[in-house]
Amino acid sequence: MHADTFSEFFQPGLDARDLGPLAALLRAKPYLDALITLFRGGEDEVLVRLLMLREIGGRADAPRWSPQELDSHFAYINPVKRDTVLKRLRDNGLLVWDSDNALYSLSEPGRVALAAIATLTQFADGDAELGYLTAQVAAGQAVGNIAPEALQHLLARLNELHGDFEEALESQSEFQIRSARAKLEAVWRWVEKGTEVMRSVLADETADHAVHQVAQAIALAQGRMLRMAGVFQRRLAELAAQRVHLGQSGLTSTNVADWLRGRSQEQLAALGRDLLSYHPEPAFAVSDILLDVAEFELIERERADETASALPTSELAASVSAVEAERLLLAEELYSYLKDIDITAPLTDAVLADSYPETAYRLSLLSLLGDAEAALEQSVVADLVKLPLALVTEDAVDELDHPDVATLTRGRLEPI
Repeated sequence: MHADTFSEFFQPGLDARDLGPLAALLRAKPYLDALITLFRGGEDEVLVRLLMLREIGGRADAPRWSPQELDSHFAYINPVKRDTVLKRLRDNGLLVWDSDNALYSLSEPGRVALAAIATLTQFADGDAELGYLTAQVAAGQAVGNIAPEALQHLLARLNELHGDFEEALESQSEFQIRSARAKLEAVWRWVEKGTEVMRSVLADETADHAVHQVAQAIALAQGRMLRMAGVFQRRLAELAAQRVHLGQSGLTSTNVADWLRGRSQEQLAALGRDLLSYHPEPAFAVSDILLDVAEFELIERERADETASALPTSELAASVSAVEAERLLLAEELYSYLKDIDITAPLTDAVLADSYPETAYRLSLLSLLGDAEAALEQSVVADLVKLPLALVTEDAVDELDHPDVATLTRGRLEPI
C-alpha cells in the first residue's frame, strides 16, 4: 500500500501509516478485502455470494470442488449468475484454483470471512449484539488471546442496556418497566455467561493489565445488570400497590390502560363520541409546544407491538390480592425471626418453609439485606433489609430432606 492512498482524507503532511487504529486495520487488510468482496453490490447479489460460499465451505469431508461438482450442486442458480459469482470469488482471492488438479478450494481469507459470518448468523434469533460480543470475548478467553477492543465493545453494550433500564425506572411507567424487564430476561443468559468469562479473565494473572482493567469494569456492569431483576420486581410491586381498583369489579386502572392501548384510533374516537359538548381550547397551551409534542407522538415515538389484552375477571383480581397478602405475611414472619438473631445462624433455618414458593420468596428477601434503595420503601420489606445482618454464601449446596426443596445454597446469616 502507498502512503498517499488516504491523502485525501487526512491533513496534509500526515502519514496514514503512523495512525495506530488505522495500522491495525491495514494488518488485517486481506480479511477485510474478503468481506468487501462479499458485501459490495446489491442485496440479492450479496445473498447469492454468501449462499454459494457457505455451501462450498460447508463440505468438510471433501473441501475441494471440481467445476462439474459446482455446476451440479448449484444447478438451481442461473448458470450465468453462478459463473459470475464464482469468477468474482476467484478473482478476489476467496476461492483458489488448483490448475494441476483442476479443483477449487477456499482461501485462508475466504475461510476466515466465512467463519466470522457463521458466528454472526447463529445469534440472529436472540439479542444478536450482546450474544455475539459475549461469544467473541469467551472465544478469545478460551484460546488465551482476548482482544481489548472486544472487551470495550461488550462494556459499551452493557452500559447502554443499563442506561435503558434506568430510564425505564425513572419514567415510573409500568408499561416501560415491563418492557425493560422483558428485555433483561432476553439477555439474561448472556449476562450470566459473561460473568463466568470475567471470573476466568480476572483469575488469570498473566493477562495484560489493560485487559484486567476493562474486565473489572465489565464485572461491575454485569453486577448492576443482575441487580436490576430485583429492582424491576420491587418497582412493579410498588406500582401495583398504587393501582386504582374500580369498585368491586376486579378491574384496575392498569387493566383499563392495557385494554385502551389495544384499541384502534377509530375505536377510541367512538368511545369518546358525544361525551364532550364543546371543543376544549386551553388558553395556557402554547401552540409550538403542542406541535413538538404531537410530532414526537406521531412520528418519533417507538410504539410497542400490538398485543392481545383481555380484561381480567373479578375472580382473578381476588386471587392476585390473596397472593399479595400471603407474601406480606411471609415477609412479616421472616422479619419476626431475623430481628432476634444475635449470633451466626444457618441459612436453612431462616428460609426453609413448607413449600418451594415460600422458600424461594424468603431467599429472595434475604438477598435484599443492606440494599439502600429497598430501605427507602415504607413496608415490612424495608424494615427487613435495615436489619444489621449479612448474608454469606459458599460455593456449595446442602442436600435437604424436604418434599419440595431438594438442595439449597450453603450459607449463613451473620450479625454486623
